[in-house]
Amino acid sequence: MALIPYEPFRYLENWKREMDRLFNEWPSAVQNMLGPRVDVHETENEVIASFEIPGLEKKDDIHIEVRDDLLSVSGQINRSGEVKEEQMYRKERFIGRFQRSVALPSRVLAEGTKASYRNGILEVRMPKAQADQRKRIDIDFH
Repeated sequence: MALIPYEPFRYLENWKREMDRLFNEWPSAVQNMLGPRVDVHETENEVIASFEIPGLEKKDDIHIEVRDDLLSVSGQINRSGEVKEEQMYRKERFIGRFQRSVALPSRVLAEGTKASYRNGILEVRMPKAQADQRKRIDIDFH
């Protein structure tokens, strides 16, 4: 029976390589789980959301839905002419489906909502819903 010498650090190099890979890919993986980054602010008459979504190629690749005080954006990023996976050394840019829902600071109206996409930024402008108009009702008291 042949004896094999004990090498306690034999697997350390593989472990180090895997940890390097994990930490190099981690920031983009977390960003992909959260969806596109977004800034939301409001003016007197509207709520404005700006999403960072580089790489959209056509209008049909994105879907926007507005409900009361919730904005949902979903879509697909396709990149044409990409390098083959086996030739890739580092891959941080996102390709694939994304989805992000954001609670809004005020109730908004779906009617009148406008969206524009320029230089990788999707801007959604939503008019605010008017606050419930309460009116005191006079009672005929006999």
